[in-house]
Amino acid sequence: MAQRNRSFPLKPGKSRAALTITHPNAAGIDIGSASHYVAVPPDRDDEPVREFPSFTVDLEALADWLTACGVDTVAMESTGV
Repeated sequence: MAQRNRSFPLKPGKSRAALTITHPNAAGIDIGSASHYVAVPPDRDDEPVREFPSFTVDLEALADWLTACGVDTVAMESTGV
């Protein structure tokens, strides 16, 4: 059976505040054993999401790309054991 999208009312006295950007120069990296997927802000590169293999030369290219995109903060997510 398909689930329906439900909207839940806010608690009394609560309002939806707009999100603010805390770290505008941040990138996100999904760490994998064979490759890493990296995302930078969309205005920093024509291809803001890239895949980098996990070899040293590729990790150095990843670091160079992040520097060229003006990234100074990275959030990493690793799945697996």
